[in-house]
Amino acid sequence: MRTILHLDLDAFFCSVEELHDPSLRGKAFAVGGRPEERGVVASCSYAARRLGVRSAMPMSRALRLCPGLLVISHHRGNYSEMSEKVMERLRDLSSLVEQISIDEAFVDISELREQPESIARRLQKRVNAELDLPCSIGVAANKLVAKIATEVGKKRGRKGEPPMP
Repeated sequence: MRTILHLDLDAFFCSVEELHDPSLRGKAFAVGGRPEERGVVASCSYAARRLGVRSAMPMSRALRLCPGLLVISHHRGNYSEMSEKVMERLRDLSSLVEQISIDEAFVDISELREQPESIARRLQKRVNAELDLPCSIGVAANKLVAKIATEVGKKRGRKGEPPMP
């Protein structure tokens, strides 16, 4: 039977920014374009999410919702570097990795003998422990259902809080 794992790095740009500037942890901030240039929120911290800020929202609206919101410009090189480190860990599991964005990928783990849930939990803990990046993982018989499983798992968590490892 085919088994697909879907990994999604949670609040990826913000998580990477916190690694490079730990003073951001716990603060309401967003990564994205400048409000005066019609910029949008690419990613926002969980503190900002609790105040109603969301990805793809115009930055000017985000600032109205959260007047103290810190706006951080993109650091694309940092994101690419961290993404590649995550993908290396996925390729340690299987050669059948399909990266679908900078912060998402599918991995075919059909040939592995270990229970899929154990593989997913071990991978999630490894990414968090080695890279200090939170991630959500779904497992199913195909890519669509694995991605849906990831989203369902995120929604079961507390609103505005990071998913638990």
